[in-house]
Amino acid sequence: MTVERTLILLKPDSLQRAFVGEIISRFERKSLKLVAIKMLKMTPALSKEHYAHIVSKPFYPEIEQFMTSTAIIAMVIEGEQAVDVVRLLLGPTDSNKALPGTIRGDLSNSIAKNMIHASDSKETAEKEVHRFFKKEELF
Repeated sequence: MTVERTLILLKPDSLQRAFVGEIISRFERKSLKLVAIKMLKMTPALSKEHYAHIVSKPFYPEIEQFMTSTAIIAMVIEGEQAVDVVRLLLGPTDSNKALPGTIRGDLSNSIAKNMIHASDSKETAEKEVHRFFKKEELF
């Protein structure tokens, strides 16, 4: 098994609906370790960089507007196979298809406002962690 780090973004709806503590506790109950956390306001430039793979899609402006509307929380989670474990805990991006027991299945019912972002691979996680955190911010 490999200890990995992955980026988590708690989207504006997580904060507005007061699910931050519950989401973090789900990671901790799965023996994943919180190694960095901060609240920030995503800028349009950071949104475009982070979502570069979908900037040309017709739905992107709605995502940018949502993600830059208010504060988000960025976190780095560490643990055995953290990328895959976190993705299982989240459930599918389309919350309407997420099973009960997953974060999205229990707390969301939207594709666009689906509470949380997590890196989709070890390679992506490495890039995303460094996009949001300096080396000295990781513990």
